[in-house]
Amino acid sequence: MSDSPVEFADRGGWWLAQRRPHPALRPFLRSYDGYWETEAVPTRMRTLPTRTAVMIINLGPPLLMQVPDGGVPDREYGSFLAGMYDGHGMYVSPGGQRGVQLDVTPLGAYTLFGVPMAHLTNAAVELPDLLGRAALMLVERLAAASSWGERFDVLDAFLLRRLETGPVPDPEVTRAWRLLNGDPAVTVADIAADVGWSRKHLTHRFREQAGLPPKVMARVIRFQRAIGLLTGGAGLADAAFACGYYDQAHLNREFRALSGCTPRELIGGQLEQQRVTTLAEPV
Repeated sequence: MSDSPVEFADRGGWWLAQRRPHPALRPFLRSYDGYWETEAVPTRMRTLPTRTAVMIINLGPPLLMQVPDGGVPDREYGSFLAGMYDGHGMYVSPGGQRGVQLDVTPLGAYTLFGVPMAHLTNAAVELPDLLGRAALMLVERLAAASSWGERFDVLDAFLLRRLETGPVPDPEVTRAWRLLNGDPAVTVADIAADVGWSRKHLTHRFREQAGLPPKVMARVIRFQRAIGLLTGGAGLADAAFACGYYDQAHLNREFRALSGCTPRELIGGQLEQQRVTTLAEPV
């Protein structure tokens, strides 16, 4: 199993238990994040587009998921996998949350969960509906474990078995993912020329396996980079320039479109809740 220790942190009403996964899994996810509330306080948490799919193994009450789209009804979820989103939403909890969160790269999710990520674009699915009885057994074992280290060992074993049998992304799609993460100015035309595919074929295959078209994925990656810089204290103009926005007004428009609020509102709320995660997934 993993050679890393479990680390604990008090987040003010929340406790976090973290450990790095088995080395074979680290190209796909950075850590296991166990969490539990010390008090049952009702909460609302804004969700944002990220570079990862999110797997929640829920050991507490269900979460209500809301999105701004009036045509998509609110729905309660237990343990679930949320695919790649290009918009914001909201988790609503009655309090008493407890569980494990895994932030998995989209191509890692494609392999580990065996489903084309295009099927989960802007959507979530209950784990038992996705993985069958194996998901129910996983939740039961994690609930019965006597320590967080034991829970993370169970996750290592479960995911390593799936890694052995899951589908492998096209090498061209893997290359495209690395190029998108490595250069904020890279274009779809640049990537298509690099991998030797037409733009149309690249867009189709990348969306099928990663969940979003490469142009939209680049937009999300740029947005996340800007969050990281602003959280670190950069000014709006500097963040806009560093992340390839035309100007500060362009950055503001993108933040409103992707998060539903201004950069100052988002960063201020994130810092106040101490919930900012600056994503730096392996590529």
